[in-house]
Amino acid sequence: MKRLLLCVFAVMLSGCATGQGQPDLPYNYWYVGLSAPLYMEVWVEGVDVVDQRGLAFERVHGGTVSYSNQTAGWHMGGGKMKQVPGVDLPEIIFVRWQSLVEPQTYNVRIDIPQWVRDEMVIPQRGYCKYNKSWKTDYMKKISIGMAPGGIAKVWLGGGCSDYKEIGRFVGEIEKRGPSQGKTEGRYAWPELKPESQAYIKKNGIPYGSW
Repeated sequence: MKRLLLCVFAVMLSGCATGQGQPDLPYNYWYVGLSAPLYMEVWVEGVDVVDQRGLAFERVHGGTVSYSNQTAGWHMGGGKMKQVPGVDLPEIIFVRWQSLVEPQTYNVRIDIPQWVRDEMVIPQRGYCKYNKSWKTDYMKKISIGMAPGGIAKVWLGGGCSDYKEIGRFVGEIEKRGPSQGKTEGRYAWPELKPESQAYIKKNGIPYGSW
């Protein structure tokens, strides 16, 4: 626990060392997926992980995200996936992102329950709709959806199994602003795409739907 707390603290200060050997998992990597509601443009500054060994890994994912097919509410799971090799099952995930439609910068701490780690190492049999066949695979995809107001929704999925909701988390405003104050308040891009601007002008931001 002491090492975990030290590593958590170090992640927040961007300083904990990584590269402590291959974890004992039935696969070589798991995934993190990043998504946002349609038109609610997002730039992710970084995703940091503290694994179940208490080791911290910085910026395992970041940048642009995939957008769902709806704005209000959630389209469960998915997102822009990236492999996370050399990292054991996640215990805590930190995400810092720019919600460009507001604009505002948020950071959120996502505590991963034990049942998620248990599910991630049990083979699951699911039906694949794309080729109408059954497949046995692992639930090794952590999908994180980010919405205005600092809302993060998290799911577990994998193979052809249905996604399971892990939880809804509310982030805090990053007091230092975008890029932790290193860009003098400038966000990832100066203006939204025309279609996003048009949607917000007509409908506003559907706070409360996420």
